[in-house]
Amino acid sequence: MLYWLLYQVLYHYFSPFRIFRYLTFRTAFASLTAMFMAMVIGPAIIRQLREFQIGQYIREEGPAAHQKKAGTPTMGGVLITVSIIIPTLLWADLANKFIWLVIFSTISYAAIGFADDYLKMVHRRNLGLTGKTKLTLQILVGMIVAIVLIWLQTRGIYSTHLMVPFDKKFRPDLVITTLLHYHHWWPFAFLPFVIFVALVIAFSSNAVNLTDGLDGLAIGCTVVAAGALTILTYVSGHAIFADYLELQKMPQVAEVTVFCGSMVGASIGFLWYNAHPAEVFMGDVGSLALGGAIGTIAVVIKQELLLPFIGGVFVIEAISVILQVGSYKLRKKRIFKMAPIHHHFELMGWSESKVIVRFWIASLVFALFALTTLKLR
Repeated sequence: MLYWLLYQVLYHYFSPFRIFRYLTFRTAFASLTAMFMAMVIGPAIIRQLREFQIGQYIREEGPAAHQKKAGTPTMGGVLITVSIIIPTLLWADLANKFIWLVIFSTISYAAIGFADDYLKMVHRRNLGLTGKTKLTLQILVGMIVAIVLIWLQTRGIYSTHLMVPFDKKFRPDLVITTLLHYHHWWPFAFLPFVIFVALVIAFSSNAVNLTDGLDGLAIGCTVVAAGALTILTYVSGHAIFADYLELQKMPQVAEVTVFCGSMVGASIGFLWYNAHPAEVFMGDVGSLALGGAIGTIAVVIKQELLLPFIGGVFVIEAISVILQVGSYKLRKKRIFKMAPIHHHFELMGWSESKVIVRFWIASLVFALFALTTLKLR
């Protein structure tokens, strides 16, 4: 909105407004707007959550120290989502289709999380949507994103080819092109791409959700991952950088950098209130929305296979749960003292603050490695 007003309208009357044409400037402003918005309206939202008695329910089998957190306001993800979406609408070029796609994904996953949190509040226990229902809805949203991307491919502004880290020449297509020539079978040509995109986004959403178990852990890792995505999105849409780094040239995805900047700012603003000891928890409405946004951006900029490094801690947390559940079902034995893995380190004697900071450091290392792969191709 402000981009359209200040640059496309008022620029003709006041030439200094041409600065708003620059993507880096608008990304910085979006980040600052999101951060200050989260910090300013945060106390009001926390106060409303307390008045509505929307408190967190702590599972009894968790670390004993966590029981004192019971009743802390949750669903703070509403604050995160609002602080991401509004600055994006203010500073991004709303004629860009990728912006609306990422906004749709974020709001959709936030709605799934909101339903889950609301049911937990109504039932007064740590049980919301069933796992099957939640996963079905997540995959459904991911499939819609994939279908839109296929439509964008037909318009020549997106590619279904995968970019493989460390190998710049190997770019497999997830569309079975041979089926496109058959009248009755052509829809099945896109099935591998649709399934792949849906699973990537759903896994990313759930991975962030599983990481959200300690004060500031998930949101701190999100700041790092969103920062890495901001850089990756910018270079992917920049003609010179994309050519130099031998990335797929997709100029229109550059505008998503503004969204990434908003996510960084909103996450920092929320961390102000979520830092240990937390005044508010993000809940599923926040974790699912952030994970869905991260996964969608990775798909949009063709860095799906780099996502395990961009969000390395999220992936480790998710894998720890998969291994724990699988081991117990197959062998009736646990690999970790408790999953997700951050609870394992707590039960080993690490303080909550130590676990959080060390996981932040690990997240930063993973993100830096992800950025170095741009040149190691």
